[in-house]
Amino acid sequence: MKTLLVIDVQNDFMPGGSLPVPDGDKIVPVINRIQDKFDLVVASQDWHPQNHISFASNHLGKSTFDEIEIQGQKQILWPDHCVQGTEGALFHPELKTQSWETIFRKGTDPQIDSYSAFYDNGHLKSTGLSGYLREKSTSQLFFCGLAADICVYFSAMDAFKEGFACFFIEDASQALDVEAFEIQKKEMKRLGIQIISSEDI
Repeated sequence: MKTLLVIDVQNDFMPGGSLPVPDGDKIVPVINRIQDKFDLVVASQDWHPQNHISFASNHLGKSTFDEIEIQGQKQILWPDHCVQGTEGALFHPELKTQSWETIFRKGTDPQIDSYSAFYDNGHLKSTGLSGYLREKSTSQLFFCGLAADICVYFSAMDAFKEGFACFFIEDASQALDVEAFEIQKKEMKRLGIQIISSEDI
């Protein structure tokens, strides 16, 4: 079973959103084009409560992109984004979602962030995605979405540790920090996570 995981292609991560990824909207037509090449398409959705610990607005005297420590983990303080039930939390309006089998919501616990679609940042609680993919007999897992250097990267790393054959679709993802992502790509290649183009599928 060849599965596509579409990660956090939401309005707040688009140009004009509260936490914009440069050219985040450019990946939407690419993702739309490749979906029918997969046996299964699932998605993740950042879905934060307003009082989420990762929001700078919930820390007196702190600014966006300051770094603190939460439960032994480094935590960047973000602008409020993907708040449950808001326009910013919705998927990009041009993204085709009809063929998606299910959506895994993450970041719902106000006390800890969740970059990965599989676990929170402390690996304290699973989203259930790994078990779901095994139940569906997923053998190959392909990643796309936003942001490449944060949620896509951490999802791919967790999937690799779970034993899935992982493929990162580079032109169907965009990074928030391009320089950081170049280092992460080297790490993925070293582990055996394949970095491909949508044309390779």
